[in-house]
Amino acid sequence: MKPTHIIIHHSTTRDSESFSWGAIRRYHTSTLGWRDIGYHFGIELVGEYYEVLQGRLPNESGAHCVAEAMNNRALGICCVGDFDLEEPPDRQWQVCLNLVRYLTEQYRIPAGHVLGHGEVAADGRTCPGRNFDMKLFRALL
Repeated sequence: MKPTHIIIHHSTTRDSESFSWGAIRRYHTSTLGWRDIGYHFGIELVGEYYEVLQGRLPNESGAHCVAEAMNNRALGICCVGDFDLEEPPDRQWQVCLNLVRYLTEQYRIPAGHVLGHGEVAADGRTCPGRNFDMKLFRALL
């Protein structure tokens, strides 16, 4: 897969400052029966720092957004947290911005192709959350 887009998600779970990425992977593989976690990257508070966590390799198709065949065209990034209930923490926002800047440079993806899951899905979902301002995020890229 050569990515042309990036899709931003939130986990809709509170970040407990413990390692939730493994729980998301177990849910995707054990409950949903997928071969691996659906996202390419995750951003989670581990101890005192927000970490970029590896999911699927960037050259593999994802399992994060079926709309518009984005699983085959987009890198999926999941920020652990529920941004319908709270604002994305500034440090997590900054780590996400830095990761997306890097990925857009590496794969020559225009800022207009960085989308929230809810901007692509036609099912009314708010992902990456009502409090995650995708227009501001793109403007800061």
